[in-house]
Amino acid sequence: MRVQLSFRVECPADAAWAVLVSPAELTRAYAPLLQVHPEGPLPDRWRAGHEIVIGMRLFGLVPFGRQLVAIRMRRRGETRILEDAGGPLSGPLAVVTSWRHRMAATPLPNGATLYRDRLDVSAGLLTPAVWLVLWGVWQLRGAHLRRTMRSR
Repeated sequence: MRVQLSFRVECPADAAWAVLVSPAELTRAYAPLLQVHPEGPLPDRWRAGHEIVIGMRLFGLVPFGRQLVAIRMRRRGETRILEDAGGPLSGPLAVVTSWRHRMAATPLPNGATLYRDRLDVSAGLLTPAVWLVLWGVWQLRGAHLRRTMRSR
């Protein structure tokens, strides 16, 4: 199933992209619902080939599992795409059997940006329940990213 966001942000595409390649901004995007704790040092900026395992805690208290973040990047015309090709390793989301997450920033006329965020996920018979949880998380995450991009 697919969780998808698409919205226009009143900021240059370079500013939106700077948010997407910032590990600190992407970890803040899940707060306060999930606190993200990297198991190694986070780079200042994601680059293709970066891999890191992160731990997550629900509301900062309840362990929620670990996830591999594996960064890929590409360009399609003027659109820059960041892909997390990792996926859940443990915890409730470990039921996920397929995970593909892509974020894209496309410049629009008048200096705005089209932001797209797409997660394709499968968890067998549990897919609808997993989708529902992730859809809610993606709404919170998207609102944070939109605010952050606009402030740049």
